[in-house]
Amino acid sequence: MSTVTEASVSETVQLVNGLSCTVPANSPLAKLLRSQRTWVGPDAKARLRLLREAKSIAIVGASPNPVRSSYFVGTYLQQSSDYRVYFVNPNADTILGEKAYPDLASLPEVPDIVDVFRKASDIPAVMDEVVAIGAPTIWVQLGIWNQDAAEYGESKGLNVVMDRCIKIEHARFHGGLHLLGFDTGQITARKTIR
Repeated sequence: MSTVTEASVSETVQLVNGLSCTVPANSPLAKLLRSQRTWVGPDAKARLRLLREAKSIAIVGASPNPVRSSYFVGTYLQQSSDYRVYFVNPNADTILGEKAYPDLASLPEVPDIVDVFRKASDIPAVMDEVVAIGAPTIWVQLGIWNQDAAEYGESKGLNVVMDRCIKIEHARFHGGLHLLGFDTGQITARKTIR
């Protein structure tokens, strides 16, 4: 919200702690405060619930290139989970031995989770596709952040997870993750959560 005063234009900004303050709109502080992350996604229990309840995952931006992170995540999901995994890439015919689909609307079912490997500016358009097909959850990969898109997605009724790797989260909840994100090699008698 901006307020016009006689001296200058000021802006009221909401702080992470819930308080707000008024600062000159063109000040470095206002710019910094606008760039701060204030959106908070689902906590660990909610993310675990989303993963437990899901039966299918579509990977948007999946790559047939083995050095890409989407390829690694797809491999992990195929080998370490019971999910039906779909790959969405209009420029590929197959990925990891599975048919690649040109878009979400072409999938044979509505996935429970749409995992996104696209740049931050593409996220709103992907959210529109997710809403259009009726998928309940969008999971935006680690390193990708678009706060406006997260708020928009929630306003459309989506469960939104952002800046988190679905492979890391799945492995963490199943006891197979080291602090650095690597497989611990730990053998356990504890029943895994799939």
